[in-house]
Amino acid sequence: MASLSATSLTFQPSFKFSTSTNQVSFRTSSFGAISVGCTRRSFPSLRSSRFRICAAQPETVEKVSKIVRKQLALTPETKLTPETKFSELGADSLDTVEIVMGLEEEFNLNIEDDNAEDITTIQQAADLIEKLIQKKD
Repeated sequence: MASLSATSLTFQPSFKFSTSTNQVSFRTSSFGAISVGCTRRSFPSLRSSRFRICAAQPETVEKVSKIVRKQLALTPETKLTPETKFSELGADSLDTVEIVMGLEEEFNLNIEDDNAEDITTIQQAADLIEKLIQKKD
């Protein structure tokens, strides 16, 4: 809503974003300040969250990158970042299974099928590896 008077202009837009579990609203005051309100009915899925609680060690990310590069026969020029999705590299479901098998062999771990289905990026794979290593110890 905008209102206009002889001496001032007041602009107070309001935006709302909501999903089935979260609601976020943004409002600006006439002084330009922004207030944010958030109502959360349940915890968001870690899969859909863009915030990381902890990140894997750089060495683990590097080892995972090498395994992905080897399994997908990528050239050295192919840039890999922690956020790189396997699908962006042309991996299909069989390739992903082979990547998981390579991770199990390299780190001497057993990755359950439920956990393997959640791995879509190099960072997710590295985080899972470190989580499983900590459980193992």
